[in-house]
Amino acid sequence: MGKFPEFMRNPANKIAAETQYIKDIEGYLYDGADGSQIAFWTNPSGGSSVEHIHPYDEYLVVVEGRYTLIIGGKRIPIGVGEEFLIPTGTPHGGESLPGTRTIHAFGGK
Repeated sequence: MGKFPEFMRNPANKIAAETQYIKDIEGYLYDGADGSQIAFWTNPSGGSSVEHIHPYDEYLVVVEGRYTLIIGGKRIPIGVGEEFLIPTGTPHGGESLPGTRTIHAFGGK
């Protein structure tokens, strides 16, 4: 497909660029009734995110490309169709190849 369907890229749900951990990444956020969130990201130029922590679990799956999760200095490559659960309070960052698309589910806001 190359990109997420148009209905998933509604401008009303676009994540502000200045709040992103990776430069030039395009993301869209959807809120669940229980306070959980789902985000869809496309990273056209690749790049890395700074280490950060969430006060809730984060689940991610790679749709296209490759994302390398970095936890405690350990590099964990995640390819297409692979998934990973980052437990609450785990410091993490990551790197993605150009064109990588991922879906993230967060257990809170």
